[in-house]
Amino acid sequence: MRPVDRVARGGHGSAMIETAFAKINLALHVRRRRADGYHEIETLFAFAEDGDILTLDHDDVPDTEPLRIVGPFAAAIAGGDNLVTRAAELYRARHGGPAARFILDKRLPVAAGIGGGSADAAAALRVLARRDGMAEDDPALLEIAGRLGADVPACLLSRTVRGDGRGDALRCVASGTLAGMPLLLVNPNVPLATGPVFAGWDGEDRGPLADGDPLMVAADARNDLEPPACALRPEIPVVLAWLATQPGVVLARMSGSGATCFALFQDAASRDRVTVPDIWWRLASRVRA
Repeated sequence: MRPVDRVARGGHGSAMIETAFAKINLALHVRRRRADGYHEIETLFAFAEDGDILTLDHDDVPDTEPLRIVGPFAAAIAGGDNLVTRAAELYRARHGGPAARFILDKRLPVAAGIGGGSADAAAALRVLARRDGMAEDDPALLEIAGRLGADVPACLLSRTVRGDGRGDALRCVASGTLAGMPLLLVNPNVPLATGPVFAGWDGEDRGPLADGDPLMVAADARNDLEPPACALRPEIPVVLAWLATQPGVVLARMSGSGATCFALFQDAASRDRVTVPDIWWRLASRVRA
């Protein structure tokens, strides 16, 4: 996994910086609703090379303030319960160590289907593990991740994996041709809560997700949450239709429960020629290997 950067901070030790990589669901098949209220899903997770930025032990954060949130989407989560501090509390309860102080540079939109708080929590666990010399895929760390949310274990690994069950029964998948593909994320600047989207699923099992090369599997797959998400937010089908018409697009789909959509491109030049409307949020990146 990518080493955590260490940045000297004026004689007060060092800060450790970790990226909370944006998640995309290449495919998401909903198979049934479970007795515990969750849905049985089959999904292919992949991750962008970019995302929120989390800094551990930043000198600008006082001892009494475990988390300071900055960045373009800070206002959307300021003052609420945050998975970064919950992750740090669970980690410390199990493994000890000093209290952690963080700065979260919130660059990804909130309630957007691309990881959000799950990716931030996973980044907190990774950077704490690195501080303490623990492997980032340690089973104990994965157990904590699972307690924080269904997407957090996948976000902890932040590489191409298949998720079954709630999405937290993970199986590593060789990236194949997917690795390094140019990626464009686009959100119409509308939040969309996960609960109403799942509640809008029509209950029809349209079949399993295949195995194989993830790009080929995704091309023949679907996101079963697209129809209910599009019904709730009519901006989403507009973004999807627009992405699908861009030259060089290999695959265009909504991620997770929306409202962010993504496009994979055959080359970076094709991606970079796309002019995204100013009213939409966008992130140009590549798929992590």
